[in-house]
Parts: sequence; structure tokens; C-alpha cells
Amino acid sequence: MKLLTFRSDSGLKLGVKTERGVLDVERSIAPDDGIPCTIGDVLRGGDAGLRRLEAHVAAALERGREEWFLQEDELQWGPCVPHPGKIVCVGLNYRKHAEESNMPIPQSPVLFSKFNNTPAGHRQVVYLPAHSEQIDYEAELAIVVGRRAKNVLKREALGYVFGYCAANDLSARDLQFRTSQWLLGKNCDGFCPLGPYLVTADEVGNPNALRIRSYVNGEVRQDSNTADMIFPCDELVSYISHYMTLEPGDIILTGTPEGVIMGYPEERRVWLKSGDTVTIEIEKLGSLSNTLAIE
Repeated sequence: MKLLTFRSDSGLKLGVKTERGVLDVERSIAPDDGIPCTIGDVLRGGDAGLRRLEAHVAAALERGREEWFLQEDELQWGPCVPHPGKIVCVGLNYRKHAEESNMPIPQSPVLFSKFNNTPAGHRQVVYLPAHSEQIDYEAELAIVVGRRAKNVLKREALGYVFGYCAANDLSARDLQFRTSQWLLGKNCDGFCPLGPYLVTADEVGNPNALRIRSYVNGEVRQDSNTADMIFPCDELVSYISHYMTLEPGDIILTGTPEGVIMGYPEERRVWLKSGDTVTIEIEKLGSLSNTLAIE
């Protein structure tokens, strides 16, 4: 199932992509019928809540109420996980990206964080931060946790995953490397676009067998496969869970492949600017696009 959020006068609403369009879940349910009607409700509801939602979608398609379905080009998209608890990011998780960054191949996952000011939706404008001239893109597979995870074994780790989405770990490189801590350059407003869909794990299958690409104004910049991760998804979930408890709705950004602007020879670096459109495309997860602008 492909879940999403979209904006309305009453705030962010839950949608489900179907062959007839996007089902407006809230509009299609009766009061107090127990169907989850926000992303948070779905994530907290576990397998039982997800099954109820799946049954409701099937019934809604069968009843054929046209007013329940919206077209994607009419939506004002929100982040597919609008209120994550933790956003745990993994740096240098593709060998060629570590090499292009002139950094050693990590022996353990390199972890840092993003905050709740960073999620942005598909097609949402992301505003460039003041006092930065080196904005870079990073195509990433995002893991969305679905069950409380503490000290989980690698062989069981993917059982704690609700689903996956495309992400763009936008980075202000001049701010990122101003000090030895990366936090400032990673946490500017809107610097973690997520979406367009949150795709349930059963539809994705093996998360380490997905083509991943980024485009700037239609030009391919990154083209790789999640199979090239140094630390694959199951290892990341297990490793992180041994040091911090993962909760439903937490997100793990799994790193980016080679091809970022920072990896170009200095004379060829053309940093992102106002008017540029960055698209992240991951097999089975769709395409996430954002345009940059001056605030």
C-alpha cells in the first residue's frame, strides 16, 4: 500500500494511492469506525490497524463514491511522515561516496541526526538558508520504523520496519564543515523532503535491491543501487536499536551514493541555487521533487 499526506483547510490528511486516484481516508470513513485516519494513527496501530485500513480501502473502491477520490496533480503534498519522532541519518554508507568525499571507509555506521523542522513534502518549495552558498543534494532511501525496537537481531530487524520512502538529505556544505559537527548544515528548515509515498514493506521486498537516482533540472546526477550500501538496512536497524530505542514513526536515512556536488572537482562544482528542481527517484517508491527558492 502507498500512503501519503496532503494539505487541506483542516491540516494534513491521510491519503492512499489507488488505481482510481488518492482515497481521502477521512472523507470516506464514518465517525468512530476505528479506521486510522492519519499517518501517526496507522504507524501506532500496528498490523491490526493496517489490516483495517486495507479492508476499508478495498471497500471504498468497491462502493465507488467518486467524491472520495482525488487526483494527484490537484494535491498540495505534505511529508509522507509529517511528524517523525527521531530522524537518524547514516553518513558515508556508500563506498564510492566516502571516496569522493575524501573520507575513510567507515568501520561502523556514522550516525547524525535531523530535527522535526526539516521534513518537507513532494513539490514543496524549499527555501535556501541565509549565509550559505554551497547547497547540495543527497538521494537516500528512508526506513520508517513500525514497531518498538530495542536490541533486535540483524536477522529479525526488517520485521520492525513499516515501510520505506524516498528522501533528500539536503546539505549546506559550507555550514556542515564550519565546525567538526555536521548538525548546522543538515538541519536548515525543509532540508529533509520525504515522499511522495510511504510504501509498506510488503510492496518493497528487499530494500537493498533498489535503483536510486537523483536529478537536477532533469539531468541525472546520481545513479546507483541500494545494494551498494556498506551497512545494509537490516544491519542499520539492528545496530541503532542497540544504542537507542526505535519507536513507530522514527526514520532512518540510509546514506547517499556517489555523485553529489561535493564530490566533483572543485572547478566543476556548481552548487544548487534558487529555481533549481531536485528529483529523487527510487525504484518502487516513486519520484520526490522539490524546487529551491530564496526566502
